[in-house]
Amino acid sequence: MSGLRIGIDLGGTKAAAVLMDAGAHILARARKPTPFESYEGQIDLIADLVAEMEAAAGQTGLPVGIGHPGAISRATGRIKNANSLCLNGQPLKEDLQARLGREIRMANDANCLAVSEANDGAAAGHAVVFAVILGTGCGGGIAVNGLPWAGPNAIGGEWGHNPLPWPRPEWDETPGPRHWDGQHGSIEAYCSGRGLARDHHKVTGDPLTGEQIVARAAAGDGPCNATLGRFEDRLARGLASVINLLDPEVIVVGGGLSRIERLYRHVPALWDQWVFSDEVRTRLLPAMHGDSSGVRGAAWLWPA
Repeated sequence: MSGLRIGIDLGGTKAAAVLMDAGAHILARARKPTPFESYEGQIDLIADLVAEMEAAAGQTGLPVGIGHPGAISRATGRIKNANSLCLNGQPLKEDLQARLGREIRMANDANCLAVSEANDGAAAGHAVVFAVILGTGCGGGIAVNGLPWAGPNAIGGEWGHNPLPWPRPEWDETPGPRHWDGQHGSIEAYCSGRGLARDHHKVTGDPLTGEQIVARAAAGDGPCNATLGRFEDRLARGLASVINLLDPEVIVVGGGLSRIERLYRHVPALWDQWVFSDEVRTRLLPAMHGDSSGVRGAAWLWPA
């Protein structure tokens, strides 16, 4: 039973935990709702999940890795940039280490996705991996040689907060919608579930969810198909800027919108026109481990 480690993915609506062995096999799982507005409640939740995984292992004191929204400030040691607002400004790592009585390792949730897929997922064996979470929001993370790259400012991979490149005036992309961070026209404002629904409603007047748009497009609905076409064009532009800057071998996609199969055909066919190269060898792939990838990546913060 050596090599056991616990991974926890602290999401805005749910928190997941796994017990992983040295061979990256999942021996136990748990999932509980997140008390979104309570910092103390989230501390209690993580402690409960760790206790549940240790009960399954029959051991205590196991290594714990945690994927979380936002980042840990290099200046203060406190959480910043989290869309779970109750975490911002809080010494989450310090408080959890005191509660659990051990050192823990933490990383941004998108970085955990990248680490998971780089170690034993869709990007296994590749040195530089960029991970995209296309869900309610739009996150990004980087893994280099299987390890998370956060950078000196702890914001490595935060592509969603950059402006959408090569804006199209015919689609009214300038200055673009105002984002929660106060900026206009960010990638996240377009390449997310909220952005997909907002764009469709703006163009058609039809208030559909992202899931409904995808389903209707697959059934042959013309306006929904056009909305997905705009989404793919914007995603291709956003990822082309990543390729121009980072030149990753693989871009892996997680989150609810990662299940749109046509993305993996259409987006690489589009991004060539913006990538500054005579050919593009970067591959776009869905996360092999799906919804479990982030929590697996949190466990991978402690290599076996």
